[in-house]
Amino acid sequence: MNSLHKDGFVVFDATDQAADWASAAHQQALLISADPAIRAQNLRHGNTWFVGVDALPNDPDGSIGGVPLAGPWQDYVTVPAAYHRAQLSIVYPGYPLQDGSESDGAHRFRRNRFAAHVDGLLPRGPQKRRFLEEWHGFILGLPLNETEAAPLMVWPESHLYMGAALRDAVGQQDPIDVDLTDAYQAARRDVFDKITPVRIVARPGQSMLLHRHLLHGVAPFDAGHNAPAEGRMIAYLRPMMAAGPKAWLAAD
Repeated sequence: MNSLHKDGFVVFDATDQAADWASAAHQQALLISADPAIRAQNLRHGNTWFVGVDALPNDPDGSIGGVPLAGPWQDYVTVPAAYHRAQLSIVYPGYPLQDGSESDGAHRFRRNRFAAHVDGLLPRGPQKRRFLEEWHGFILGLPLNETEAAPLMVWPESHLYMGAALRDAVGQQDPIDVDLTDAYQAARRDVFDKITPVRIVARPGQSMLLHRHLLHGVAPFDAGHNAPAEGRMIAYLRPMMAAGPKAWLAAD
């Protein structure tokens, strides 16, 4: 069993290929994040987080500015036929400030539990019940600049707890039709009780590969940490599984 299946994540050493991609993506990220209109659309949490979904102009093969997307993580996953445009996640000093629409409880969860979540389980309807809306095959994080600020937080082996709980909740039903809120929240509480989260600090050229069921989040940008003037930048790729939601739910 490789470490992605055992721990739920792998942090790979830097490679020249990944470093070249990160450099090309960083150049684009600086331009994108400086555009006033784009900033207005993407800033959250008191202007301390640039969410940047589908913000980077990579091609369907993952390349950006003619630089191919390649690295050691390719041996661990099924490389998709086409990639979406990568997310550009930027965190600024003071993250997370409280949004006006955010409850006190939600804000405490973001600060104290790092907004821990499993990707793809999104709120639906006025009650914001959680349903499987996106079935990403994996989560690939590629740091674009050097800093220890606001690191990615992961709960090792949490993918085993979360995946099992979600499969139990779905049973033989179609995964996209099942309200997963209660099972998801109960499994997350169980993970908090049993597992200590781990900080992942990586530099350009390294790559961070997460299992699709792994509980993960972002730590606050603490006063003692520094980042370049453009903020802490990470690109994320989360390609959808061609096999669909049942394959996303399966154990592997």
